[in-house]
Amino acid sequence: MPELRWQKSSYSQEASACVYLAATTDTTLRLRESDQPDVALHAERAALAALIAVVKNDAAKA
Repeated sequence: MPELRWQKSSYSQEASACVYLAATTDTTLRLRESDQPDVALHAERAALAALIAVVKNDAAKA
């Protein structure tokens, strides 16, 4: 597997726990936190997009 190119979330603060995202060649995304860089979650693009939409919608209601 080629080396993943991790990108820090634009919502992560400079000095705190950061969330990183990497695209893979098999159309899934990987997510990890800077505190545990060896642990990565795997998500389908559509599933992650749906999760983000729900979180944004809930945040807008608050």
